[in-house]
Amino acid sequence: MMTLISFLASFLPSGEIILQANYYGNGQSSTQMGGTVLIWILFGFIALAGWIVQAQLQSRFKKYSSLSLRNGMTGKDVAEKMLHDHGIYDVQVISTRGHLTDHYNPMNKTINLSEPVYSGTSVAAAAVAAHETGHAVQHAVGYAPLKMRSALVPVISATSRWVMWVILLGIIMLQTFPALLWVGIAMFALTTIFSFVTLPVEKNATNRALAWLSNAGITDVSNQSQAVDALRWAGYTYVVAALGSLATLIYYIMIALGGNRR
Repeated sequence: MMTLISFLASFLPSGEIILQANYYGNGQSSTQMGGTVLIWILFGFIALAGWIVQAQLQSRFKKYSSLSLRNGMTGKDVAEKMLHDHGIYDVQVISTRGHLTDHYNPMNKTINLSEPVYSGTSVAAAAVAAHETGHAVQHAVGYAPLKMRSALVPVISATSRWVMWVILLGIIMLQTFPALLWVGIAMFALTTIFSFVTLPVEKNATNRALAWLSNAGITDVSNQSQAVDALRWAGYTYVVAALGSLATLIYYIMIALGGNRR
């Protein structure tokens, strides 16, 4: 499991960006300094919340992975049945390596289930498999937020390799070419938008999964609440990621605005 220190670091701006601290810090007004302190406090709260969510998620999935379904269906079985119940026959369910690496790929129409989920017969495996199948159902019915997120993927992929370099150069050249930092901020803002568009996509997939699990009799009164709990904590990870991205975006905007006042 990820340590608290490394998890906190994952939410903070990259080490290269922090090199600007001495330059930005000199001559700050009390208002600017107070804003900087507040944003770092916010980073701390978000990072701590994220670590707690990750710890709880790991704990819940470990616990619910030991609770077997009464019908003995594997994650693969659950996904295929949910697909067929929704009239979907052109999506393939495959196994992928890793732990909690499950995802739906709309490009090749595959539901990729981690090995413990693919072959597992637990409540946790069923919940994860149904959630990922929920994305396939979204794709089939043309769910608007999923279409928006899919449209952003190539843009994010193209900008992600450059955004930190542009922001770093923008900070270094803040006094001579301030527009460059704003270009970097605009690029990073796309990532933040992606994070927030992801929220309704994940929530809707969870709702579809839980409703189907109950209606199809895959879960019952003895284990439906565990499926709800597992997917709820999984959903919290996306909320924390979105808030972390927003806080980072605000931090970069504060740097740009502070430089403009000099």
